[in-house]
Amino acid sequence: MSVELKREAAAAALQLVNEGMRLGIGTGSTADEFAKLLGEKVAEGFEITGVPTSERTRALCESLSIPLATLEELPELDLVVDGADEVDRKFQLIKGGGGALLREKIVANASERMIVIADDSKLVETLGAFPLPIEVNPFGLKATWNAITKAAAELGLDGPLKLRGGDDVFVTDGGHYIIDASFGHISDAIALSDSLLNIPGVVEHGLFLGYADVVILAGEQGVREL
Repeated sequence: MSVELKREAAAAALQLVNEGMRLGIGTGSTADEFAKLLGEKVAEGFEITGVPTSERTRALCESLSIPLATLEELPELDLVVDGADEVDRKFQLIKGGGGALLREKIVANASERMIVIADDSKLVETLGAFPLPIEVNPFGLKATWNAITKAAAELGLDGPLKLRGGDDVFVTDGGHYIIDASFGHISDAIALSDSLLNIPGVVEHGLFLGYADVVILAGEQGVREL
C-alpha cells in the first residue's frame, strides 16, 4: 500500500473525529499517517486529547505536538483509530504485526467506537493468511509454545509457530515476547480466542473480535467505508 493510499484512508478517518474527543491513536504505518494528519489539524487549533497505543506512537505524537494523556488519566475514550493486518466481513481483525497488540486491545476496549484504516488487500473472506501474533510471558516459553500447539490442534489448526525476532528476540512494550502462528484459515475465531486465553502463559492475542465499528479501506479505485 502506497503512502498516498494510507494517507487517503487516514484522511477519511480524520473526518469522523470531532473536536474535544478523547482519542486512541493506533500503531503501525497506516496509523502513523493518521497521526501526521491529526498533527496538522492540531497545529491549526483543533483540540483533542490522544492516548497512544505504543511507545512508538507516543514518540511520534509528541514530535507532532499532539496533546497526550495516559489511559490512567482518561480510562474512557470516545474513539480509537487504528490499522489492521487482516479484516473479514464480520469485522473480525488480526492485529499485532507492529508488536503493540496488547496495548492496542486495551485501548480499543476502553473506547466507545473503533475505526479501522487499511488498504483493501487486507479485506479477506476468512482470517488467517496473516500469521496470528500471540503475546506471551517469557517465563515458561517452551511450555506455552507446546500448549498453543495443542490448543490449535484440538481446533483442527496446524502450521508453524515462530518466535518474532528469532535469536534477536522482539520484546514488546510490556516486556513480553510474540509468537507468530501461521495457522492458515481460522474458521472459528471465537473458539481459537477462548482457547488461547485459557493458556496461562498467553498474555493476549491478535484476534480483535467485536471491536471494529467502521472499516475504511483504500485502494486504487479510491476509499470506501464499511
